[in-house]
Amino acid sequence: MPNTVKLHRVFAAPPKKVYRAFLEPDAIASWLPPFGFTCTVHELEAKEGGKHRMSFRNFTTGQSHSFGGTYLKLVSGETIVYSDVFDDPNLPGEMKVTVTLTTVSVGTEMTVVQQNVPDLIPVEACYLGWQESLRKLAKLVEPDLK
Repeated sequence: MPNTVKLHRVFAAPPKKVYRAFLEPDAIASWLPPFGFTCTVHELEAKEGGKHRMSFRNFTTGQSHSFGGTYLKLVSGETIVYSDVFDDPNLPGEMKVTVTLTTVSVGTEMTVVQQNVPDLIPVEACYLGWQESLRKLAKLVEPDLK
C-alpha cells in the first residue's frame, strides 16, 4: 500500500530563493541527498513537462540508486509539483511530490507532500531522510550573503 509523507518547515529566506534551490542542479545536489549520500544530477530541465534525473550514492558502501521524473507544475516562488520513479524494479510506482511555498513574516513557510512512496521504503525512514535534507536546505538558503 503506497504511503504519504508530509513535512512542514519555515525558512528565514524569501520564497524565490527556496524555489531556486529545488531547480538549480548544483543547489539540489548539495542539499537533497540525506546525510551520508552524494548526489549526481544527470538531467534537470526546470520547466513544466521538463525531465529530471539523478542518482544518490551511499558514501560508505558505494552503492547507488537512480530515479527521475517530470515537472508537472511550476509557479515561480510558489509551487513545484514533480513525479519521481525509481529505476529499481523493487521500488515500483510513480511518486508525486508537491512543494508549496508561502511568504510569511520571517521568510518562507514550506509544505512538502510526497505521495505513493513504495512499500519497501519505511515511512519513518523517508520522513527522517527528508528532515535531514531540509536541514541542509536551510544551510543553503538562509545565509544572506552579499
